[in-house]
Amino acid sequence: MIRRFLEPLAWAGVAVAVFWGLPDRLALVTHLTTLALFALSLHVVVGLGGILSLGHAAFFGLGAYTVGLLALQGWTEPLTALLAAGIIGAVAGLAAGSVLARLRGLPALMVTLGLGLLLHEAALRLPGLTGGEDGLSGLETAPIFGSFAFDLWGKTAYWYALSVLAAAFWCVSRLEVAPFGVSLRALHDNPTRLHALGIGQTARVQTAYGISGALAGLAGGLLTQTTQFVSVEVFSFHRSADVLVMLILGGVGRRYGALLGPVLYGVLRDVLADWHPAYWGAGLGLALMAVVLLAPQGLLGLRWPWARANPERVELPATTHLHK
Repeated sequence: MIRRFLEPLAWAGVAVAVFWGLPDRLALVTHLTTLALFALSLHVVVGLGGILSLGHAAFFGLGAYTVGLLALQGWTEPLTALLAAGIIGAVAGLAAGSVLARLRGLPALMVTLGLGLLLHEAALRLPGLTGGEDGLSGLETAPIFGSFAFDLWGKTAYWYALSVLAAAFWCVSRLEVAPFGVSLRALHDNPTRLHALGIGQTARVQTAYGISGALAGLAGGLLTQTTQFVSVEVFSFHRSADVLVMLILGGVGRRYGALLGPVLYGVLRDVLADWHPAYWGAGLGLALMAVVLLAPQGLLGLRWPWARANPERVELPATTHLHK
């Protein structure tokens, strides 16, 4: 019981410390928060369901452009616009999941890759809608609750992004211990056993993609609102690949890995870019290789002295609960 209250208090303390200690880096921290939400969306299908995806930027980009296009039409209220981005991402996720639920392994991976590439190419071919390579800029976002305006220093955007991430993280933590989340974990660990129990996999995978798409859409919409800009780059392959790398760095199968991976990746990229603008990519590649070689299961896969063994793993409950 005490730990239940200490954990959010600790994270609140970290948030306040970053706000006051790094006032010049709030824009970077807000961007990392958006990436963490994106990685959390991928965690639902990769970490829980064990389904690899190389086209998750499709849902991210749809959410980003939903907010951008609504802003162009005068819909600048942030919360409802962000909700619309999540709904569009969820619908796209359910549609993609209806196909991907029938595939496993490399065929499913190739379909996700093809989906992302198709949307990226379509966005490039529709400059009148997406702005093409120039994107959509100068997108206004109204004050939150009519009182908290987005300022040049990024203070409002920082707390706004953290609040969205905290709400999403709490929802995913509840999902993991719910019967549906545990059945997804069972699908990851032992799909043969799940099938033998007579538990349908198709509907669960499709629902997982819907939830994941909703979170990715929220992340994309959040990026547009906090930067007031969106371009076709949100659909690019490297964005899908980057978020998968972030999840691997933090630790696949652990929701805290979705928070730690983007922070590590973003800080490394920022530090190396300051060190050498021309060769930062090579330095980042070497650093990522070193991390993966030293921690094959991600940083959270290491045996830290103060950590319990696999604290986020959930045991498979009784068969009757999985049918819910």
